[in-house]
Amino acid sequence: MELKSASGFKSYFTPKRILIGVGVLAALGIAQSSVLMTDAGYTYVHQNNVTGSLDVFTEPGIHFRMPFLSKITRYDQVVTVSFGNNQGEVFYQRLPALQVRFADTYTGQVPATFRFKLSYDPEQLKTMHREFRSNDNLIDTMLIKNARNVTVITSTQYTGEEFFQGGLNQFKAQLSDQLSNGIYTTERRQVEVEQVDLVPVGFDQEDSNKLQATKQLVWKTVPITDKSGNPIRQDNPLKHYGITVTQVTIGDPKPEDQLDKLLTDKKKLVAERIRTIQEQETSKAQAKTEQLRKEIQRTREVQDAQRAKELAVIAQQKEVEVARQIAERELVEERKKKDIATLSKAKELEIAQANLEIQKANSASAMFEAKAIREKGIAEADVLAAKYKALGAHEKVYLAELNRDVANSLYQNLPNFKVDMPKNYINGSGGNGMTSNLDVITGLSALGLMEKSTVLGSKASAK
Repeated sequence: MELKSASGFKSYFTPKRILIGVGVLAALGIAQSSVLMTDAGYTYVHQNNVTGSLDVFTEPGIHFRMPFLSKITRYDQVVTVSFGNNQGEVFYQRLPALQVRFADTYTGQVPATFRFKLSYDPEQLKTMHREFRSNDNLIDTMLIKNARNVTVITSTQYTGEEFFQGGLNQFKAQLSDQLSNGIYTTERRQVEVEQVDLVPVGFDQEDSNKLQATKQLVWKTVPITDKSGNPIRQDNPLKHYGITVTQVTIGDPKPEDQLDKLLTDKKKLVAERIRTIQEQETSKAQAKTEQLRKEIQRTREVQDAQRAKELAVIAQQKEVEVARQIAERELVEERKKKDIATLSKAKELEIAQANLEIQKANSASAMFEAKAIREKGIAEADVLAAKYKALGAHEKVYLAELNRDVANSLYQNLPNFKVDMPKNYINGSGGNGMTSNLDVITGLSALGLMEKSTVLGSKASAK
C-alpha cells in the first residue's frame, strides 16, 4: 500500500473541497433540525422561539419546525404512578406505599396505582405546558401530589377497623370519584358507627350464635351535601388541564402494629366466643339427642303394638275381601258368557241383514244397468235409422260426394302408381299353358338364356 506524502494531502484537501464539505454538513444539520418525527403514545409541544408560538402534535407523523430556534417538549399521553408496587411491569414512578391516618387516629400503609390520561385538546395542553414545562415536572408536582393528597383525605372518612374489616372496596370507589371529580367538602363530626358482632354468651340462650348490630360513637370526617343530597366538591386541579383518571388500583393495605394487634385480639376473642358457643350448643344438642332417643324408643314400641293390632285386623279384612272378590269374579264370568252369546247372535243377525241389503243393492244395480244398456241401444238404433233415412232421401247427392272423394284420392295418388309390362311371356305348347313340370323347367331355362344374351348385348354396345 502506497502512502501519500504531506504534499499529496495538501493537494487533495483544497479550500474549495473543504468549503463544499462544510456546506454539506451544514445542510444536513439544518435538514435534521427542521424535521420532527412524532411517535404514538406521546404528545409533543413545539415552541418557536422566534415567534413565541406553541404547536401541539398528538398523532404520529413527520412535522416541520424552526431549525435551531425551537424547543420540543415530549409528554406521556398515559402516565402510571405506583405507590408501594416495586414488582410487575416497569412503571414510570416507583414510590413507597401511601401513609394514611384514619378517623380513629390509627395509621396504615396503602399501596395504590393510578393511571392518568392527558387531554388531546391543544389549548389545554398549551396551558399545561406553560405551567409545568416538562413531563417530569408535571408528574412530580401535579399527579403524584394530587394522588397522595386525595388518598390521605379519603382515609379520614373511615375508621381503622371499618377500613380493614370490609371497607376497602367502598374506599376505592370514593377515592376514584374524588380524584376524578373533585374532593368532598367535609366537616369533622361525631357519628354512630354500626358494627356487626355476636351477642353476649349466656346460659341457656337460644340465639347466642346469632349476629347483632352494635353502635359506637366516633369522630369522622363527613362529606357535606347540598339540598339534593349530592356531596359538595372542591375545585378539581386536573380538570383545568383535561387530565382524566382511567384506573385506580388498591393493593394489600397494612395496618400499624397497634391496630394490627387490636384486630388480631378481636379475632381471637371472636374465635374463643365461637368455640364457647359451639361447646354450649354441643351440650344442648347432646341433651336433646338423648331425650329424643328415649322418645323415639317409646314411640317405636307404641307403634309396634299398634302395627300388630292393625295387621290382625288387616288379615281378617283381607280374607273377607278375597271371598267377596271371588264371588264377584264368578258373577262377572257368568255375565261375560251371557253377554258374549248375546253379542254373537246379534252379530249374526247384523251380518244377515247386511247381506240382504247387499243383495237388494246388487239386484237394483243390475236392473238399472240393464235398463241403461237397453236405452242406449234404442238411442243408437234411432240415430242409425235416422242417418240411413237421410241418406236414402238424398241418394244422388250422397253418391256424388262419394265419387268426388274417390276421384280426389285417385288424383292425389296417381304419381305413386307404376305399371311394369312383362318382358317375356311363356305359354304352353298349343296355347294350353304349362301342363307339366317339364314345361316349367324348359321355360325357366329359356328365360335364363334370354337374360344372359341381353346382358352380353348391352356390354357389346357399350364397347
